[in-house]
Amino acid sequence: MSSLLQKLRLAYKPHVPTLLKHLEELTAVPGDPPIIQDPELKHQFPFLSDLPFLEFRIKTNVQHDPKKIGVVLSGGQAAGGHNVIIGLFDALKKLNPKSQLIGFLNGPSGIIEKKTLELTAEYLANYRNTGGFDMIGSGRTKIETSEQFEAVEKGIRELDLDGLVIIGGDDSNTNAALLAEHFKTKKMKTCVIGVPKTIDGDLKNDHIEISFGFDTACKTYSEIIGNLLRDALSAKKHWFFVKIMGRSASHIALECALQTHPNITLIGEEIEFRKKTLEEIVNEIAEIINARIAKGKNYGVILVPEGIIEFIPEFNKLIKELNQLLSSGKGVDQLSQESQSLYQLLPENIQKQLVLDRDPHGNVQVSKIETERLLMDLVKNKIPKINSQPLFFGYEGRSCLPSNFDSQYCYALGQVAALLIESGANGYMACVRHLALPVSDWKCGGVPLVSMMHMEVRKGKSKPVIKKALVDLHGAAFQYFIAHRDQWAVEDDYIYPGPIQYFGPAELTEAITLTLENESESKTVSPSEDF
Repeated sequence: MSSLLQKLRLAYKPHVPTLLKHLEELTAVPGDPPIIQDPELKHQFPFLSDLPFLEFRIKTNVQHDPKKIGVVLSGGQAAGGHNVIIGLFDALKKLNPKSQLIGFLNGPSGIIEKKTLELTAEYLANYRNTGGFDMIGSGRTKIETSEQFEAVEKGIRELDLDGLVIIGGDDSNTNAALLAEHFKTKKMKTCVIGVPKTIDGDLKNDHIEISFGFDTACKTYSEIIGNLLRDALSAKKHWFFVKIMGRSASHIALECALQTHPNITLIGEEIEFRKKTLEEIVNEIAEIINARIAKGKNYGVILVPEGIIEFIPEFNKLIKELNQLLSSGKGVDQLSQESQSLYQLLPENIQKQLVLDRDPHGNVQVSKIETERLLMDLVKNKIPKINSQPLFFGYEGRSCLPSNFDSQYCYALGQVAALLIESGANGYMACVRHLALPVSDWKCGGVPLVSMMHMEVRKGKSKPVIKKALVDLHGAAFQYFIAHRDQWAVEDDYIYPGPIQYFGPAELTEAITLTLENESESKTVSPSEDF
């Protein structure tokens, strides 16, 4: 059974950039190579470190031989993943009807174990413009041991693949770069292409303007936040402490704040820059609540990024000390004086989460700490008369029906991935730019994966990884936020976005962050605070 909206989405035809309407005539034109200064990175990627940026342009008489390409969904879900695969399929068949697309099942483990499914037009027809990753499944297996690389190499050779498309986030695309280098070293013909996926929005740079899924997730969360704001304004007695996705960066919190204007939004990157203590954060929240109470407004909404505590310097220190002490069998009584003071400030339930709830390596499971409840309890200690409730918005934003923006962006990314493999490009990420412009004006190309990477110490070893993009405190989006947040704090300047719009004037709107950042490229933005 399908709802009426499901049926309409299956029939929806994404708009495509004008450039991609000439699919059969496009060729990749190399530009300048990125400057890779880290010698260790160059050593890790001798073949990939000199790759140039690529841009697609029209060239007549381009020959297209049939291709056999594999595709895998890696990591957590993000709305639009199915459209990447469908765009890839449609492009392959348009370039040569004899081409084949092979799906690896249940993520990277499917590549290792060679579990596959040939994707056909009939099969894909059930997934056009749909959310989730259920078309072929996903997983979080990392390809890192020599045995795993050998198994992947063996399977890829047996399948005789011309290309492999890895749809994933920073870790998945780091894997893509390692596989691309490995295939090149082994003189394999298989080209590896990455596609930028993560709702957290932290896979971005000068060439990748946004990761897919971010737009849909933020619109989904913003609808619910808008509902809470209306409820708070109606009942006039609730304070909602809302934790929202964003483990390593606060992009979602910032975008949702711009879309809805809640009374308080914490931005982890700002807290880290200003070296704020937990007590300072709690005092600032309490000050705003008291200011609203003085105006007869004992209600409001507070947004808290999921990974906020890792941005608080003293909390970060506490976690590191606990990891060292507890893994060696020592107790909390061995904490430094500063960390002991912070630990004693915490509610008992949070203390237990820090000490008892640990991963297999003995480390604190930061993502499971109820930061929204922690802040709520500490604020309530200062202002007992508030009626507060904690909430967490997480998985609700990962597998929704994609917005029209994500449907179109993902479809274009899939087609670009096909073109990159068609051009013999290996070790690239599919790139679609100028996303704040009409779809017809979007530009397409490829970004060398190594250009996004740096060396980082993980589990005591220096490893190449794609660098996470944090909120730019000098950027146009954050500067707009700090110019307006004082007004949002004390006034009921709420916005109610409502559900994602698939029809009508609002159907093609993109994330506010994206619009502000693109507008700032043509003018100088003067920071309104000293960062």
